[in-house]
Amino acid sequence: MPAAVSLDRPPLLEPPGTIASVTRGVCQFLERPAPGWWLPATIITGLVATLVLVANAYLVGTGVGVWGVQVPVVWGFAIINFVFWIGIGHAGTLISAILLLTRQKWRNSLNRASEATAIFAVACGAIFPAIHVGRQWMAWYLIPVPQYIATWPNFRAPLLWDVAAVLTYLTVSVLYWYLGMIPDFATLREREKHPWRRRLFAILSMGWSSSAREWNHYEMGYLCLAGLLAPLVLSVHSFVSCDFAATILPGWHATIFPPYFGAGAIFGGFAVILVLLIPVRALMPELKKFILPIHIEQMAKWLLTTGSLVGYVYLTELFIAWYGANPFERYAFWNRITGPYAPEFWGMLTCNAVAPQLLWFRAVRRRPWLVFGVAVLANIGMWLERFVIIVISLHRDFLPSSWSLYHPTWVDIGLLVGSVGLFLFLFLLFLRFLPVIAMFEVKALCNGAAEVTSASPEPPKASLPDLEHATFGLGARFPSATALCRAGRALRGMGFRRIELYSPYPFHGLAEAAGHGKSWVSACVLGAGMLGFCIAVCLEILTSVPRPAPLRGLLSSHLLDLFFPLVVQGKPYISLPAFFAVVFETTALFSAFGAVLGILLASSLPRFHRPIFHWDLFSRRSQDDGFFLVVERRDPRFSADLPRLLEEIGALEISAIPE
Repeated sequence: MPAAVSLDRPPLLEPPGTIASVTRGVCQFLERPAPGWWLPATIITGLVATLVLVANAYLVGTGVGVWGVQVPVVWGFAIINFVFWIGIGHAGTLISAILLLTRQKWRNSLNRASEATAIFAVACGAIFPAIHVGRQWMAWYLIPVPQYIATWPNFRAPLLWDVAAVLTYLTVSVLYWYLGMIPDFATLREREKHPWRRRLFAILSMGWSSSAREWNHYEMGYLCLAGLLAPLVLSVHSFVSCDFAATILPGWHATIFPPYFGAGAIFGGFAVILVLLIPVRALMPELKKFILPIHIEQMAKWLLTTGSLVGYVYLTELFIAWYGANPFERYAFWNRITGPYAPEFWGMLTCNAVAPQLLWFRAVRRRPWLVFGVAVLANIGMWLERFVIIVISLHRDFLPSSWSLYHPTWVDIGLLVGSVGLFLFLFLLFLRFLPVIAMFEVKALCNGAAEVTSASPEPPKASLPDLEHATFGLGARFPSATALCRAGRALRGMGFRRIELYSPYPFHGLAEAAGHGKSWVSACVLGAGMLGFCIAVCLEILTSVPRPAPLRGLLSSHLLDLFFPLVVQGKPYISLPAFFAVVFETTALFSAFGAVLGILLASSLPRFHRPIFHWDLFSRRSQDDGFFLVVERRDPRFSADLPRLLEEIGALEISAIPE
């Protein structure tokens, strides 16, 4: 959701023409036949993605012994790939959510593709824990079930925090992504000529009409989701880092890991987005007016900032290992620098800390393919970073007689290459079938220019309609957002109450001009979040405390099976610090569902049959993206003088709306 547009202030970035040209430019790639490069690229990446299926089938049928893991390297490519892909998903949320909250307008052309990469990356990463459990058919044991199964999850375990964090992040990201595409689905619904595709977009848009009422609740819910995703993006990789930091292994047990992993995740995520968007911009000329050089330069600055932060963390790690005077810790880091895996360590340092320093120079930042090269190195470096943390820290443990090198098998390599192919395959499908640019957000940059938004010359003023045909009401089209708001205020000042305004994008004053009050979606978010908080607290406490003695004579044995002690390593029954992770994620998850349901309920969606959908002027908005005002016939002020009144306050076209 873009920051609501001010009608008195010019945009920070140059708008890409009129709002009608935005619609045409984004929809060109969807409506025209696929370019020659798309089908071969999709087939190749799809074939590469099948490596995931082949490797997984062989793994499940044979066992995890087909991996190269062994004592002491009990974690290998599976965990490396998991942490790598989960990290990549962070930048999509950062661009779309955090930059929205900070009112950064340069995000509007990038957020849709960034959100898609976040979802695809997290989906690719979620594959590896699913296959790492060994007996995949017993994965339902992760769900809390009664005590006689004796498989209650241990809420004190960082691995369980991972499950809650990753699933919550994936779910909220999908909701956020889909919610952002609802207005664009409505535009595609009106432009689509094929009946079944039109019906599909109608279902996906849930009857969205771009009314002031819908925009009012949509803005509030979208901002609430962005506010939820901002802490989620920091929590996910922080909890993932606890898989390592909660152990006593040299090289892992470090309190710096949560911010260290977070900075590295954002760094790698920005690099992936640059690696994707720079070639896409070159292969899709119609996107060049949306993805501008300034966007690439801004992302290059973020890449430089986060890369410098990652380099600083590397130096801090080395300093702490030396300053701590722990011989085991010192040896672990000295082994990274000079041991058998030293090339991987120095490759990581070069790609993540040295290469981004080239972006200090404006001449480099303004050359997309140089930025592309730095981003590719950053992706390689971030994968090497996970390799260094996991493999090098494990391959030489406290018992020298068990030291050994880690050798990945074809299954390990197939899963890595296949996951990359799956990610690219999903992204190519997204490019072809969904709008890669958030149309309504980019239209907001046009800032309500006071011009007729139709691509054709201004039509002559229509003759005043016969009100006998206005069984639902009377509608009028206005030339700009300013004129629409002025008309809405004028009618409300005259006593009209059954009016509605329709705009292709939200802006300040739209809801007020239509007479709508403050949205109550935020109350739904708060209520749903409190419900999720209570459920999580009760679940964690009831699975950890002993059976209450007073209840033994009152409840059946089946109900008592829900209460039993779960003592782990002598820790207390109620461990608030350990319980925080799952409680936070559950609260965020319920709040996200509350935001979406609140928007739908407050906007009366889904609603597929509306009289305005059969109104000729409104159905042509896919071509002109006009601004409309509708007065319902049941308004007490509705009279035969209304058409003349609308003409006097600036309406370009006026027509009756049948029921």
